[in-house]
Amino acid sequence: MHETIIKRLGNLLSVKSLVTLALTVVFAVMTVRQAISQDFMTVYAVVIAFYFGTQSQKVQDAVEGKA
Repeated sequence: MHETIIKRLGNLLSVKSLVTLALTVVFAVMTVRQAISQDFMTVYAVVIAFYFGTQSQKVQDAVEGKA
């Protein structure tokens, strides 16, 4: 149990995750201020799609035994 928590926290601190979290915070602030530009929405959508795409691929590889 303790090792699982440490591993998940370590994964959360990866550069990819930090960038995604930072962009999500900026997105939330810009939403509250109603100041979201189309350019930011494009970049944010690409980053989120990449992040969840790689996460999905990791899960798929684990299910297929490729890990």
